[in-house]
This record gives sequence, C-alpha cells and structure tokens, in this order.
Amino acid sequence: AAGAVLLGGLNMAEYAYGFTTENTHYGPTRNPHDLARTSGGSSGGSGAAVAAGQVPLALCSDTNGSIRVPASLCGVWGLKPTFGRLTRRGSYPFVHSIDHLGPVADCVETLALAYDAMQGPDPLDPGCHALRVQPTAPTLPAGVQGLRIGVLGGYFHEHASEPARSVVAQAARLLGARESVEWPDAALGRAAAFIVTASEGGSLHLEDLRQRADDFEPVSVDRFIAGALQPAHWYLRAQRFRRAYRDRVNALLAQWDVLLCAATPVSATLLGQEFIEVNGQRHPTRPSMGLLTQPVSFAGCHVVVAPLWPEGTRGLPLGVQLIAAPWREDLALRAAAALQAAGVAGPKEPLL
Repeated sequence: AAGAVLLGGLNMAEYAYGFTTENTHYGPTRNPHDLARTSGGSSGGSGAAVAAGQVPLALCSDTNGSIRVPASLCGVWGLKPTFGRLTRRGSYPFVHSIDHLGPVADCVETLALAYDAMQGPDPLDPGCHALRVQPTAPTLPAGVQGLRIGVLGGYFHEHASEPARSVVAQAARLLGARESVEWPDAALGRAAAFIVTASEGGSLHLEDLRQRADDFEPVSVDRFIAGALQPAHWYLRAQRFRRAYRDRVNALLAQWDVLLCAATPVSATLLGQEFIEVNGQRHPTRPSMGLLTQPVSFAGCHVVVAPLWPEGTRGLPLGVQLIAAPWREDLALRAAAALQAAGVAGPKEPLL
C-alpha cells in the first residue's frame, strides 16, 4: 500500500530457530562477502539479499536476534522495533511473547521509511500495542545533539571479540559517548530468554513433533523436543523474572537515550563451523551468535544495527547495536543517521 514492490520469498532458518540459516531442506544462505561463510539468521536470506544488492529492503523477524545477527554479519542496516510496536499479523509465530517484525535496508533513510510504513494500530493482532503512528524519517536530520549516549561494558564487553569491541569504540567516538554503563542482569536475561523460547517453540510444534519429528530441520529438532519437555515451573519463573528484568532495564534507559554495544561477538563464521572463540572462551556457534542480542530483546527494547567494517576480519562487517528505550525508535535512528553521515557505517559492495 505504501508503494513497495514485492519480489518474492527468501531463505531462513526453519521456523526462525537458528542464527546461521543452514537450512537442510533448502540449502544454506551464503554471505555475499564470502560465500564460504554464514549470512547469519534466522532471517539470513533477507540480510544476504540486501547485502548482495538484489533489493534495497527486506522484511525479517527477530525473537532473540534474527534481524540483528544477519544485519551484523552481512553489513546492512537492521531495525528491531519495540516489542508490540508493529503488527505481526500474517506471519507464522515462533515465540509469541518475544517475536518482533522489522526491516533490513541499504541505508538509514530506507530503513526509517519502511518502519514508518509498517507502523499503526492493528485491532486484529492482540500483540500489537501501538496506538498511533509516530513517524521517524522526518527526525533523522536532528542528529545526536543533546542525546545522552553511553557504551555498555561488563557482560557486553566481555562477550565481544577485539574486532567487535573496536567497532563499538569507533561508533562511540563519533557519537561522543565516553561513559561505560552496566546493563542489569544480562546473563540472567539471556538464560530466561532461552527458557521462554524453548518452551513456547516446543509447545507450538508439539503435535507435529509427536507425529513427524523426522520432517523437522535436523539442527533444531532436538531443541524443540527439549523445549516441549521443560517443566512449566521453569517457564513461569522465567516470565516472572522477565517483569522485574524489564523494569530494571527501563530504569537504566530513563537515564540514557542511546546505549552502544556489539551486535555479534564475532564476524561471519564458516558454514558448518561448530564453535567460536571469544576472548579465550569457546562457545557453540549456533546459539552463541545471540550472546549480545538476546538480553536486549528479552527486555523489549528498540534496536538499530549499524554496519561497520573493522580491521582483522578479512573484509567482513560487524554491527553495532544502538539501543533505545521502548517507543523511542526515533532516538536510535537519529544516532544511526549520524554514523551514516560520518561515512563510517553502511553497506559495501561485495568483492565476489
């Protein structure tokens, strides 16, 4: 209705469960900057299509990082809105209590225009809590003058590789962010997000898991089954914790307009790579690409991912998360526009 031309569907991790888009049924989505590497996931097809210049804009979903991880690994702009901001009607659910929809794009202006077009109340989606449209594209020229911008330390510093730390430091210098900020209970937030994800995903697919588990994606079927077997007590405790966790995060964001951290701990890994190493610690690849995104989405905050290009990553990009308080998408987009205007953030044409 806004004038976009729909070209077709794109590859993804089955049922949006995975950070590498190694889809056994349709094949992996390859990173346009190195075809031996992952595009990220679960919306890997969307990130790769924009990075390859096939389209200027693509739609994604994000539960634990599925917009932000492909944006980081493919080097494109990504926007995860406030939880409940955009309607999810017409999409197939993964984790109803955490799912978001949002765009990836080749520039901040397109990202904001797409987001604005997707806004609006939807009485047919009980998960959409927006009451009105709040346009963000007109606010982009305002820049970061007067914004309180900080850099997340602690958990987010410890779980970022040296190249990931370097892009955060670069963005911080350009945005005038000098103070280190502690995010409350990030590790607990990630653990609770795992429990909620597994429980709701497993419950959603329980009958099919009983009847035809062999038809499922082999790399995720065990996690669905494990989630379906989780005690209800775990799920209820995780959701109770989530309320207190969200309150602590919102209290922090009342003091800051934008907070910066890396979007992924490392740049794009090789397809099939089982482990990553971050600061001497070995982590399984598939879940650990969400180390830095899960704690943020579990609190329902808004995030824009800015693509930067550090040294020491074989010409591969790494994203920076620009985190703003719920319902303040305009603030993170203003910071993103400032990074783009400075010439340090944005897609690059693949060398392949």
